[in-house]
Parts: sequence; structure tokens; C-alpha cells
Amino acid sequence: MKMNVGCRNMTIAGWKKTFFLLIFAFNSFIAQQTVSGRITDDDGGYLSSVLIINMSTDQKTSSNALGIFSIEASPNDELRFVKEDFNRVSTRVLTGGNNPQLMVTMIPIPRDVGEVKIVKKPTGDLETDSRLATKINKGEIVQQAVGLPQPVGKMREKPAEVKKVLLPILLGSLDVQGTYDLISGKARRQKRQYRYDDLQEHIMWVRNRVDNEYFTNAGIPEERISEFIQYSFEVKPQVRTYVKAKNLSGVLLRMEETMPVYLERLKQRKNGSISKLGE
Repeated sequence: MKMNVGCRNMTIAGWKKTFFLLIFAFNSFIAQQTVSGRITDDDGGYLSSVLIINMSTDQKTSSNALGIFSIEASPNDELRFVKEDFNRVSTRVLTGGNNPQLMVTMIPIPRDVGEVKIVKKPTGDLETDSRLATKINKGEIVQQAVGLPQPVGKMREKPAEVKKVLLPILLGSLDVQGTYDLISGKARRQKRQYRYDDLQEHIMWVRNRVDNEYFTNAGIPEERISEFIQYSFEVKPQVRTYVKAKNLSGVLLRMEETMPVYLERLKQRKNGSISKLGE
């Protein structure tokens, strides 16, 4: 008899918890409203193609040719406004229950054009390239002196993490979006895509600063330059560390250490192909 009562109490407690979660989700859905507004620059000109992100739901939209936008939001949601060459803007909405039409002003990021000079790409001579890599950037000095704002980080959604989703559940709170991202595999796909994007960005950083002749003179075919750079990242992680630090001389020095092994692999691959053709 006591066991039956205990089981019944556990069942009632489970139903209560489920009921409260449903009520919470229902209230969150009902609380959503359409927030609209207009985006301009500091001169009052309309800004089109501004990316508007609801940071709570990851819903996105863009402003039209007149700078007008509309997006679904709940009380106290953060809206973030992003456009290339402009400082990003964030604002909380529906903090008082409702909002008039939002008027958002975005400020351009100052650009120091300075004196235009033609600078040769590195030649492969480490001593010469080191001087080029460490050359003083007058634009950066001006920006640091006057405190001009710089873009911080990359504008991309942060993937959900298991520990950050499970912990709130243990405390009685449910991160619906984070749970969905983990279960659906969205978080895993995001992390894989971000790793690929970062790799391609680092490869292009090197290629944009080093002439193809530097690699071809060493025996690396032009069509395999990107492959070699990626190979050097894998076998010498310090190469990529120098890329992140924007230290070109360090990149060239470490890459040269990987060239003999890579060239030997190319030779073996070529000989293996010739052998197969001869069989």
C-alpha cells in the first residue's frame, strides 16, 4: 500500500513538472511580438541589407532599400545589427511590454587611407621577408593613437555545448534551442564548418602574402601550393600559430622545414603512379 502511494506521488510530481514546462513554453510563444523599425547611418541615410539577428532565437532578417525591417521577438530579447564597414549595434526590445518603431543608427568604422605605396610580395629570402613582415603599419599606429574601434571576433553563431545545455536542465531550466541544436546535429555541423572556414582563411593569408614563385622554385607545383600549406599546418602546428600571430617570417621559416618531406611524398606519389601505368 505504501509503495502504491509513493509511485502515485512520483507520477503526480512528474506530471506537475511537465505541466509547468508546457506552461512556460506556451507563455514564451504567446509573448512573442513583431518588432519593426528603420536603420540609418549617422547622416540619416537609409541602410539596406543590414543583417538583424535575434540572439535568443537565432532568427535572422535583413533591412530593405528604405532601411525598414521586422522580426519576431520576446520581451528582453537582444537584437543585433550587423553590416560590413559599420560598427555593430545591439539593443534590447519589448522591455516595457511593447516598443514603438525602433530607430537604429549605425556608425561607419573609420578607415585610414594614408599614403598609397606599392609593396612587393615576399621573395622567399627570410632576411628580406622578415623586414617586410615587421614593417611598421602607419594605419595601425594612427588607429591605436586615436582609439578607433576595431571589429572584435567573428560575427558567427556560437555552437551549443553539451555541458552548457545539460547543466540548466539539472537545475530545472530548459534551453530549447540548445537542446535542439545538439540533438539535430546542428552544433556538430557548425563546429566542422567553422574549422574548415578557419583553415581556408589561414591558407589564403599565406597565399596573399607570398608569390607563387617562392613555392614553385622549391619544386612545389602551383596547383599544389594550398595543399602544401595545409600539410605544413598539420605536421608543424607552429606554422599556423605564426599565421594567427601574423608573423610571416616565422611562417616561412617553419614551412621550409616541412618542404623536404612534402617533396619526397610528391616524388613517391609520382613514381607510384608511373609504376601502375607500366604494369
